[in-house]
This record gives sequence, structure tokens and C-alpha cells, in this order.
Amino acid sequence: MKVCVVGAGAAGCMAAITLARGGAEVVLLEKNEKIGKKIYITGKGRCNLTNNCDMNDLFAHIVHGEKFLRSALYSFTPQDAMAFFEDAGLSLVTERGNRVFPESQKSSDVIKTLEKELKRASVSVKYNCKVLEIKVVSGKDNLDCIDGVSKDTFEVVTDGGAIACDKVVVATGGVSYPSTGSTGDGYAFARSLGHKITPPKQGLVPIHVRQEIASLQGISLKNVELSALTDSGKCIASRFGELMFTDRGLSGPIALTLSSYINRMDGVKLVLDLKPSLDEKQLDARILRDFEERKNQDIKNVTRALLPDRLNLYVLRRADIAEWKKVNIITKDERARLVHTVKNLAFDVKELAPFTEAVITSGGVDVKELKPSCESRLRSGIYFVGETADIDALTGGFNLQLAFATGVAAARDILKSIGK
Repeated sequence: MKVCVVGAGAAGCMAAITLARGGAEVVLLEKNEKIGKKIYITGKGRCNLTNNCDMNDLFAHIVHGEKFLRSALYSFTPQDAMAFFEDAGLSLVTERGNRVFPESQKSSDVIKTLEKELKRASVSVKYNCKVLEIKVVSGKDNLDCIDGVSKDTFEVVTDGGAIACDKVVVATGGVSYPSTGSTGDGYAFARSLGHKITPPKQGLVPIHVRQEIASLQGISLKNVELSALTDSGKCIASRFGELMFTDRGLSGPIALTLSSYINRMDGVKLVLDLKPSLDEKQLDARILRDFEERKNQDIKNVTRALLPDRLNLYVLRRADIAEWKKVNIITKDERARLVHTVKNLAFDVKELAPFTEAVITSGGVDVKELKPSCESRLRSGIYFVGETADIDALTGGFNLQLAFATGVAAARDILKSIGK
């Protein structure tokens, strides 16, 4: 049994190693000069390779494809992923939020471990090898027949020639970080075989807004709450934590998280609560107390105790209150507008930042057309794993876990078909 694995990222490497350990003849094709170029930059170069959480927490962090992924993730859990790397000699540490990193804090050590296991399993790795097309071979001339009935095999056409194989695992990734080689090749292969592609969208990416916020660029906030609402006011998702303003919108952990929930929607509004620990009545009492103590000062000097300087001035403008106005002449209506603005600073989503800034790709091969093993329901023998499928999760090591698990699921299904 000869298997071609296209793409030597997280999913492709894991599939190739599992296949070769099970006795299959494996050729791993990589368009770059080395494996794992995207792994190298994950976790800011430290590689958050999985999350040491329980299964309920794992599924709660999946944005798209949760039901489809259940079989793969129960069969190859985060703890299985940790055991794989530790058995291969890589020491791991678990940090805040159950995020798992190599003890060395170097993503290059994760890549070296995968390289070592590929070599140990005798996987044939072909570098600088661009796959141009995947052809299906079938019919009476097909030599691989069972009881006179032909079984499809494949021909993987590369820029260096064609490779005949029995099965194909497509692990070419999405279209985020195209400099790493993720240029959507797998989508083209899937389309050529009749698959429906959910349009790729940026995931875990900064959000650009319609309001002018360049004056806020660089301001970082902690312990704030950001919510995404539909145009009818229904809450799509809400997150508490850290946020940063860019010249065009919002970034930081909670903004990146919400981007994955809204990337397939139009007309979304973001609402930022700058003081989530206080309700409007409590905040109003706090402001009244400050006003009483400093009633002869300009309001901008009093509200500075609530917010960073530039954000303070921005909030006053959004509340339609002159920053130079004395506190002792602020009306009850103006104070109510100030409280509401602090608790409900609204922004209209214009667009998401480009794919060059996206951590992951959301979208890909429609999972309704894939079996739980990631094998195509339209053409047996070809599998779509990792970001080529329409699956994605939040930050914290979850997306690499999806890649590892789907790679293993495909490999085990292939081995099962040959009795290994």
C-alpha cells in the first residue's frame, strides 16, 4: 500500500508518521525546503502544540466542525498528542490556560522531533516538490482489482513528475500566512474532485471598524468585555480579557476570538464594556463621587481616573460632552450618556484584517462531504485533513490539536483498510 501525503505541516507529518509506523509505504510531498514552516511561527515562535484540557473544554473551544471532529478527537486526545511528543523525547510544560509548549520554548524543537520521527519511520520526504494535480485512475485498465471490480487509485502530478499511489492525504493547509506555503492548493484539488468549498475566511485576526480610531492606536486594556451583536441586537459571542487598539480597529486576545465567530456574517456591531465589574448604577455612583470631590475641574481631568488619557478623551467625544466643561455644570443627561458610553462603546465592523495577519483559515472542504475519518464521501481513497477541511478553533493550542487528530484519523482509517 503506497500513500502520498501532500503537505508537511502538523497534520501531514502526523499522518505520514502514523501511516509509516503501521507499515504503509509513505511519500510526503512538501513544496518548501523544509517541513513545518507554519509550526515554526506558532505561539510567537514557542509553538503552543496542544491544550492539556478535558474533552468538554476542548469541544467548547471549537468554532466550526465540532460534531464532525468528535470521532477524531476522542481517538487522539490532547493527552495522546502530549504522549506522542514525550515518547519521542521532547520535554513539555503546561502553562496558564492549560497551554502546552516544548520545555525549551522553541518551536524548532517540535519540528526537529517530527523530522526525527519521519526518519525513524522511513517516510520518504520530497522537498521543493509542488503538487500540480491529483488524478484519479480507474476503469478496466486499473491493475488494482478485487474480483474483477476496479478500485480507484491515484496519480499525484508534481513539478518533478507523477507519482502513482493507492491513497492520498491532502494536508496543504488553508490560506493564512501564505509565505509559509499555505496558498489554498488543497481547495483546488478538492474542487477538481467535485467537492464544495466553504469560502475561506480569516480566523483569529484583528477586526477593522468603520469609526475613526487612529487616536487610540497602541492602547492596551485588561479586564474589559467585548461583545459581537447582530444588526437586530442578538449577541453572537462575548469575551472578557485583554484588548488592544490598532490604527484601524481592535486586536488582542478577545478581539481575535470574536473574529472567528463573526467572519461569516455581515452587519455586525462590537460593543466594548470598559468597566464590566460595575453595572451602570454602580458606575454612576462612582462618577458622582468623583464629581463631588473635584466639582470645579474640567471633566477630562476627573474622568482620567477611569480611563487612559487618549481613551478618556475619545469616550467624552463619543458621549458628546466637551472635554473642557466644568464638572459642576455637567447635566444629569450628560452624566447618563457618559455612563452608557463607558459601558457600551460601540463600533461597526467594516472588515477583518487580511489573511496575511490571520492566525488560521476558517472555511475549506465542506465536512458534510467527508467521513469522520476525513475520507471523501465523493471519492474513496482521498482524505482532507487539518485546515483543508472546514474546521477551526480558538487560540490556546486547539488548532494544532485538530491538525494532529485529523491526520491520525486519516492514517488509521487507511491502515484499517489494509488490515494494519
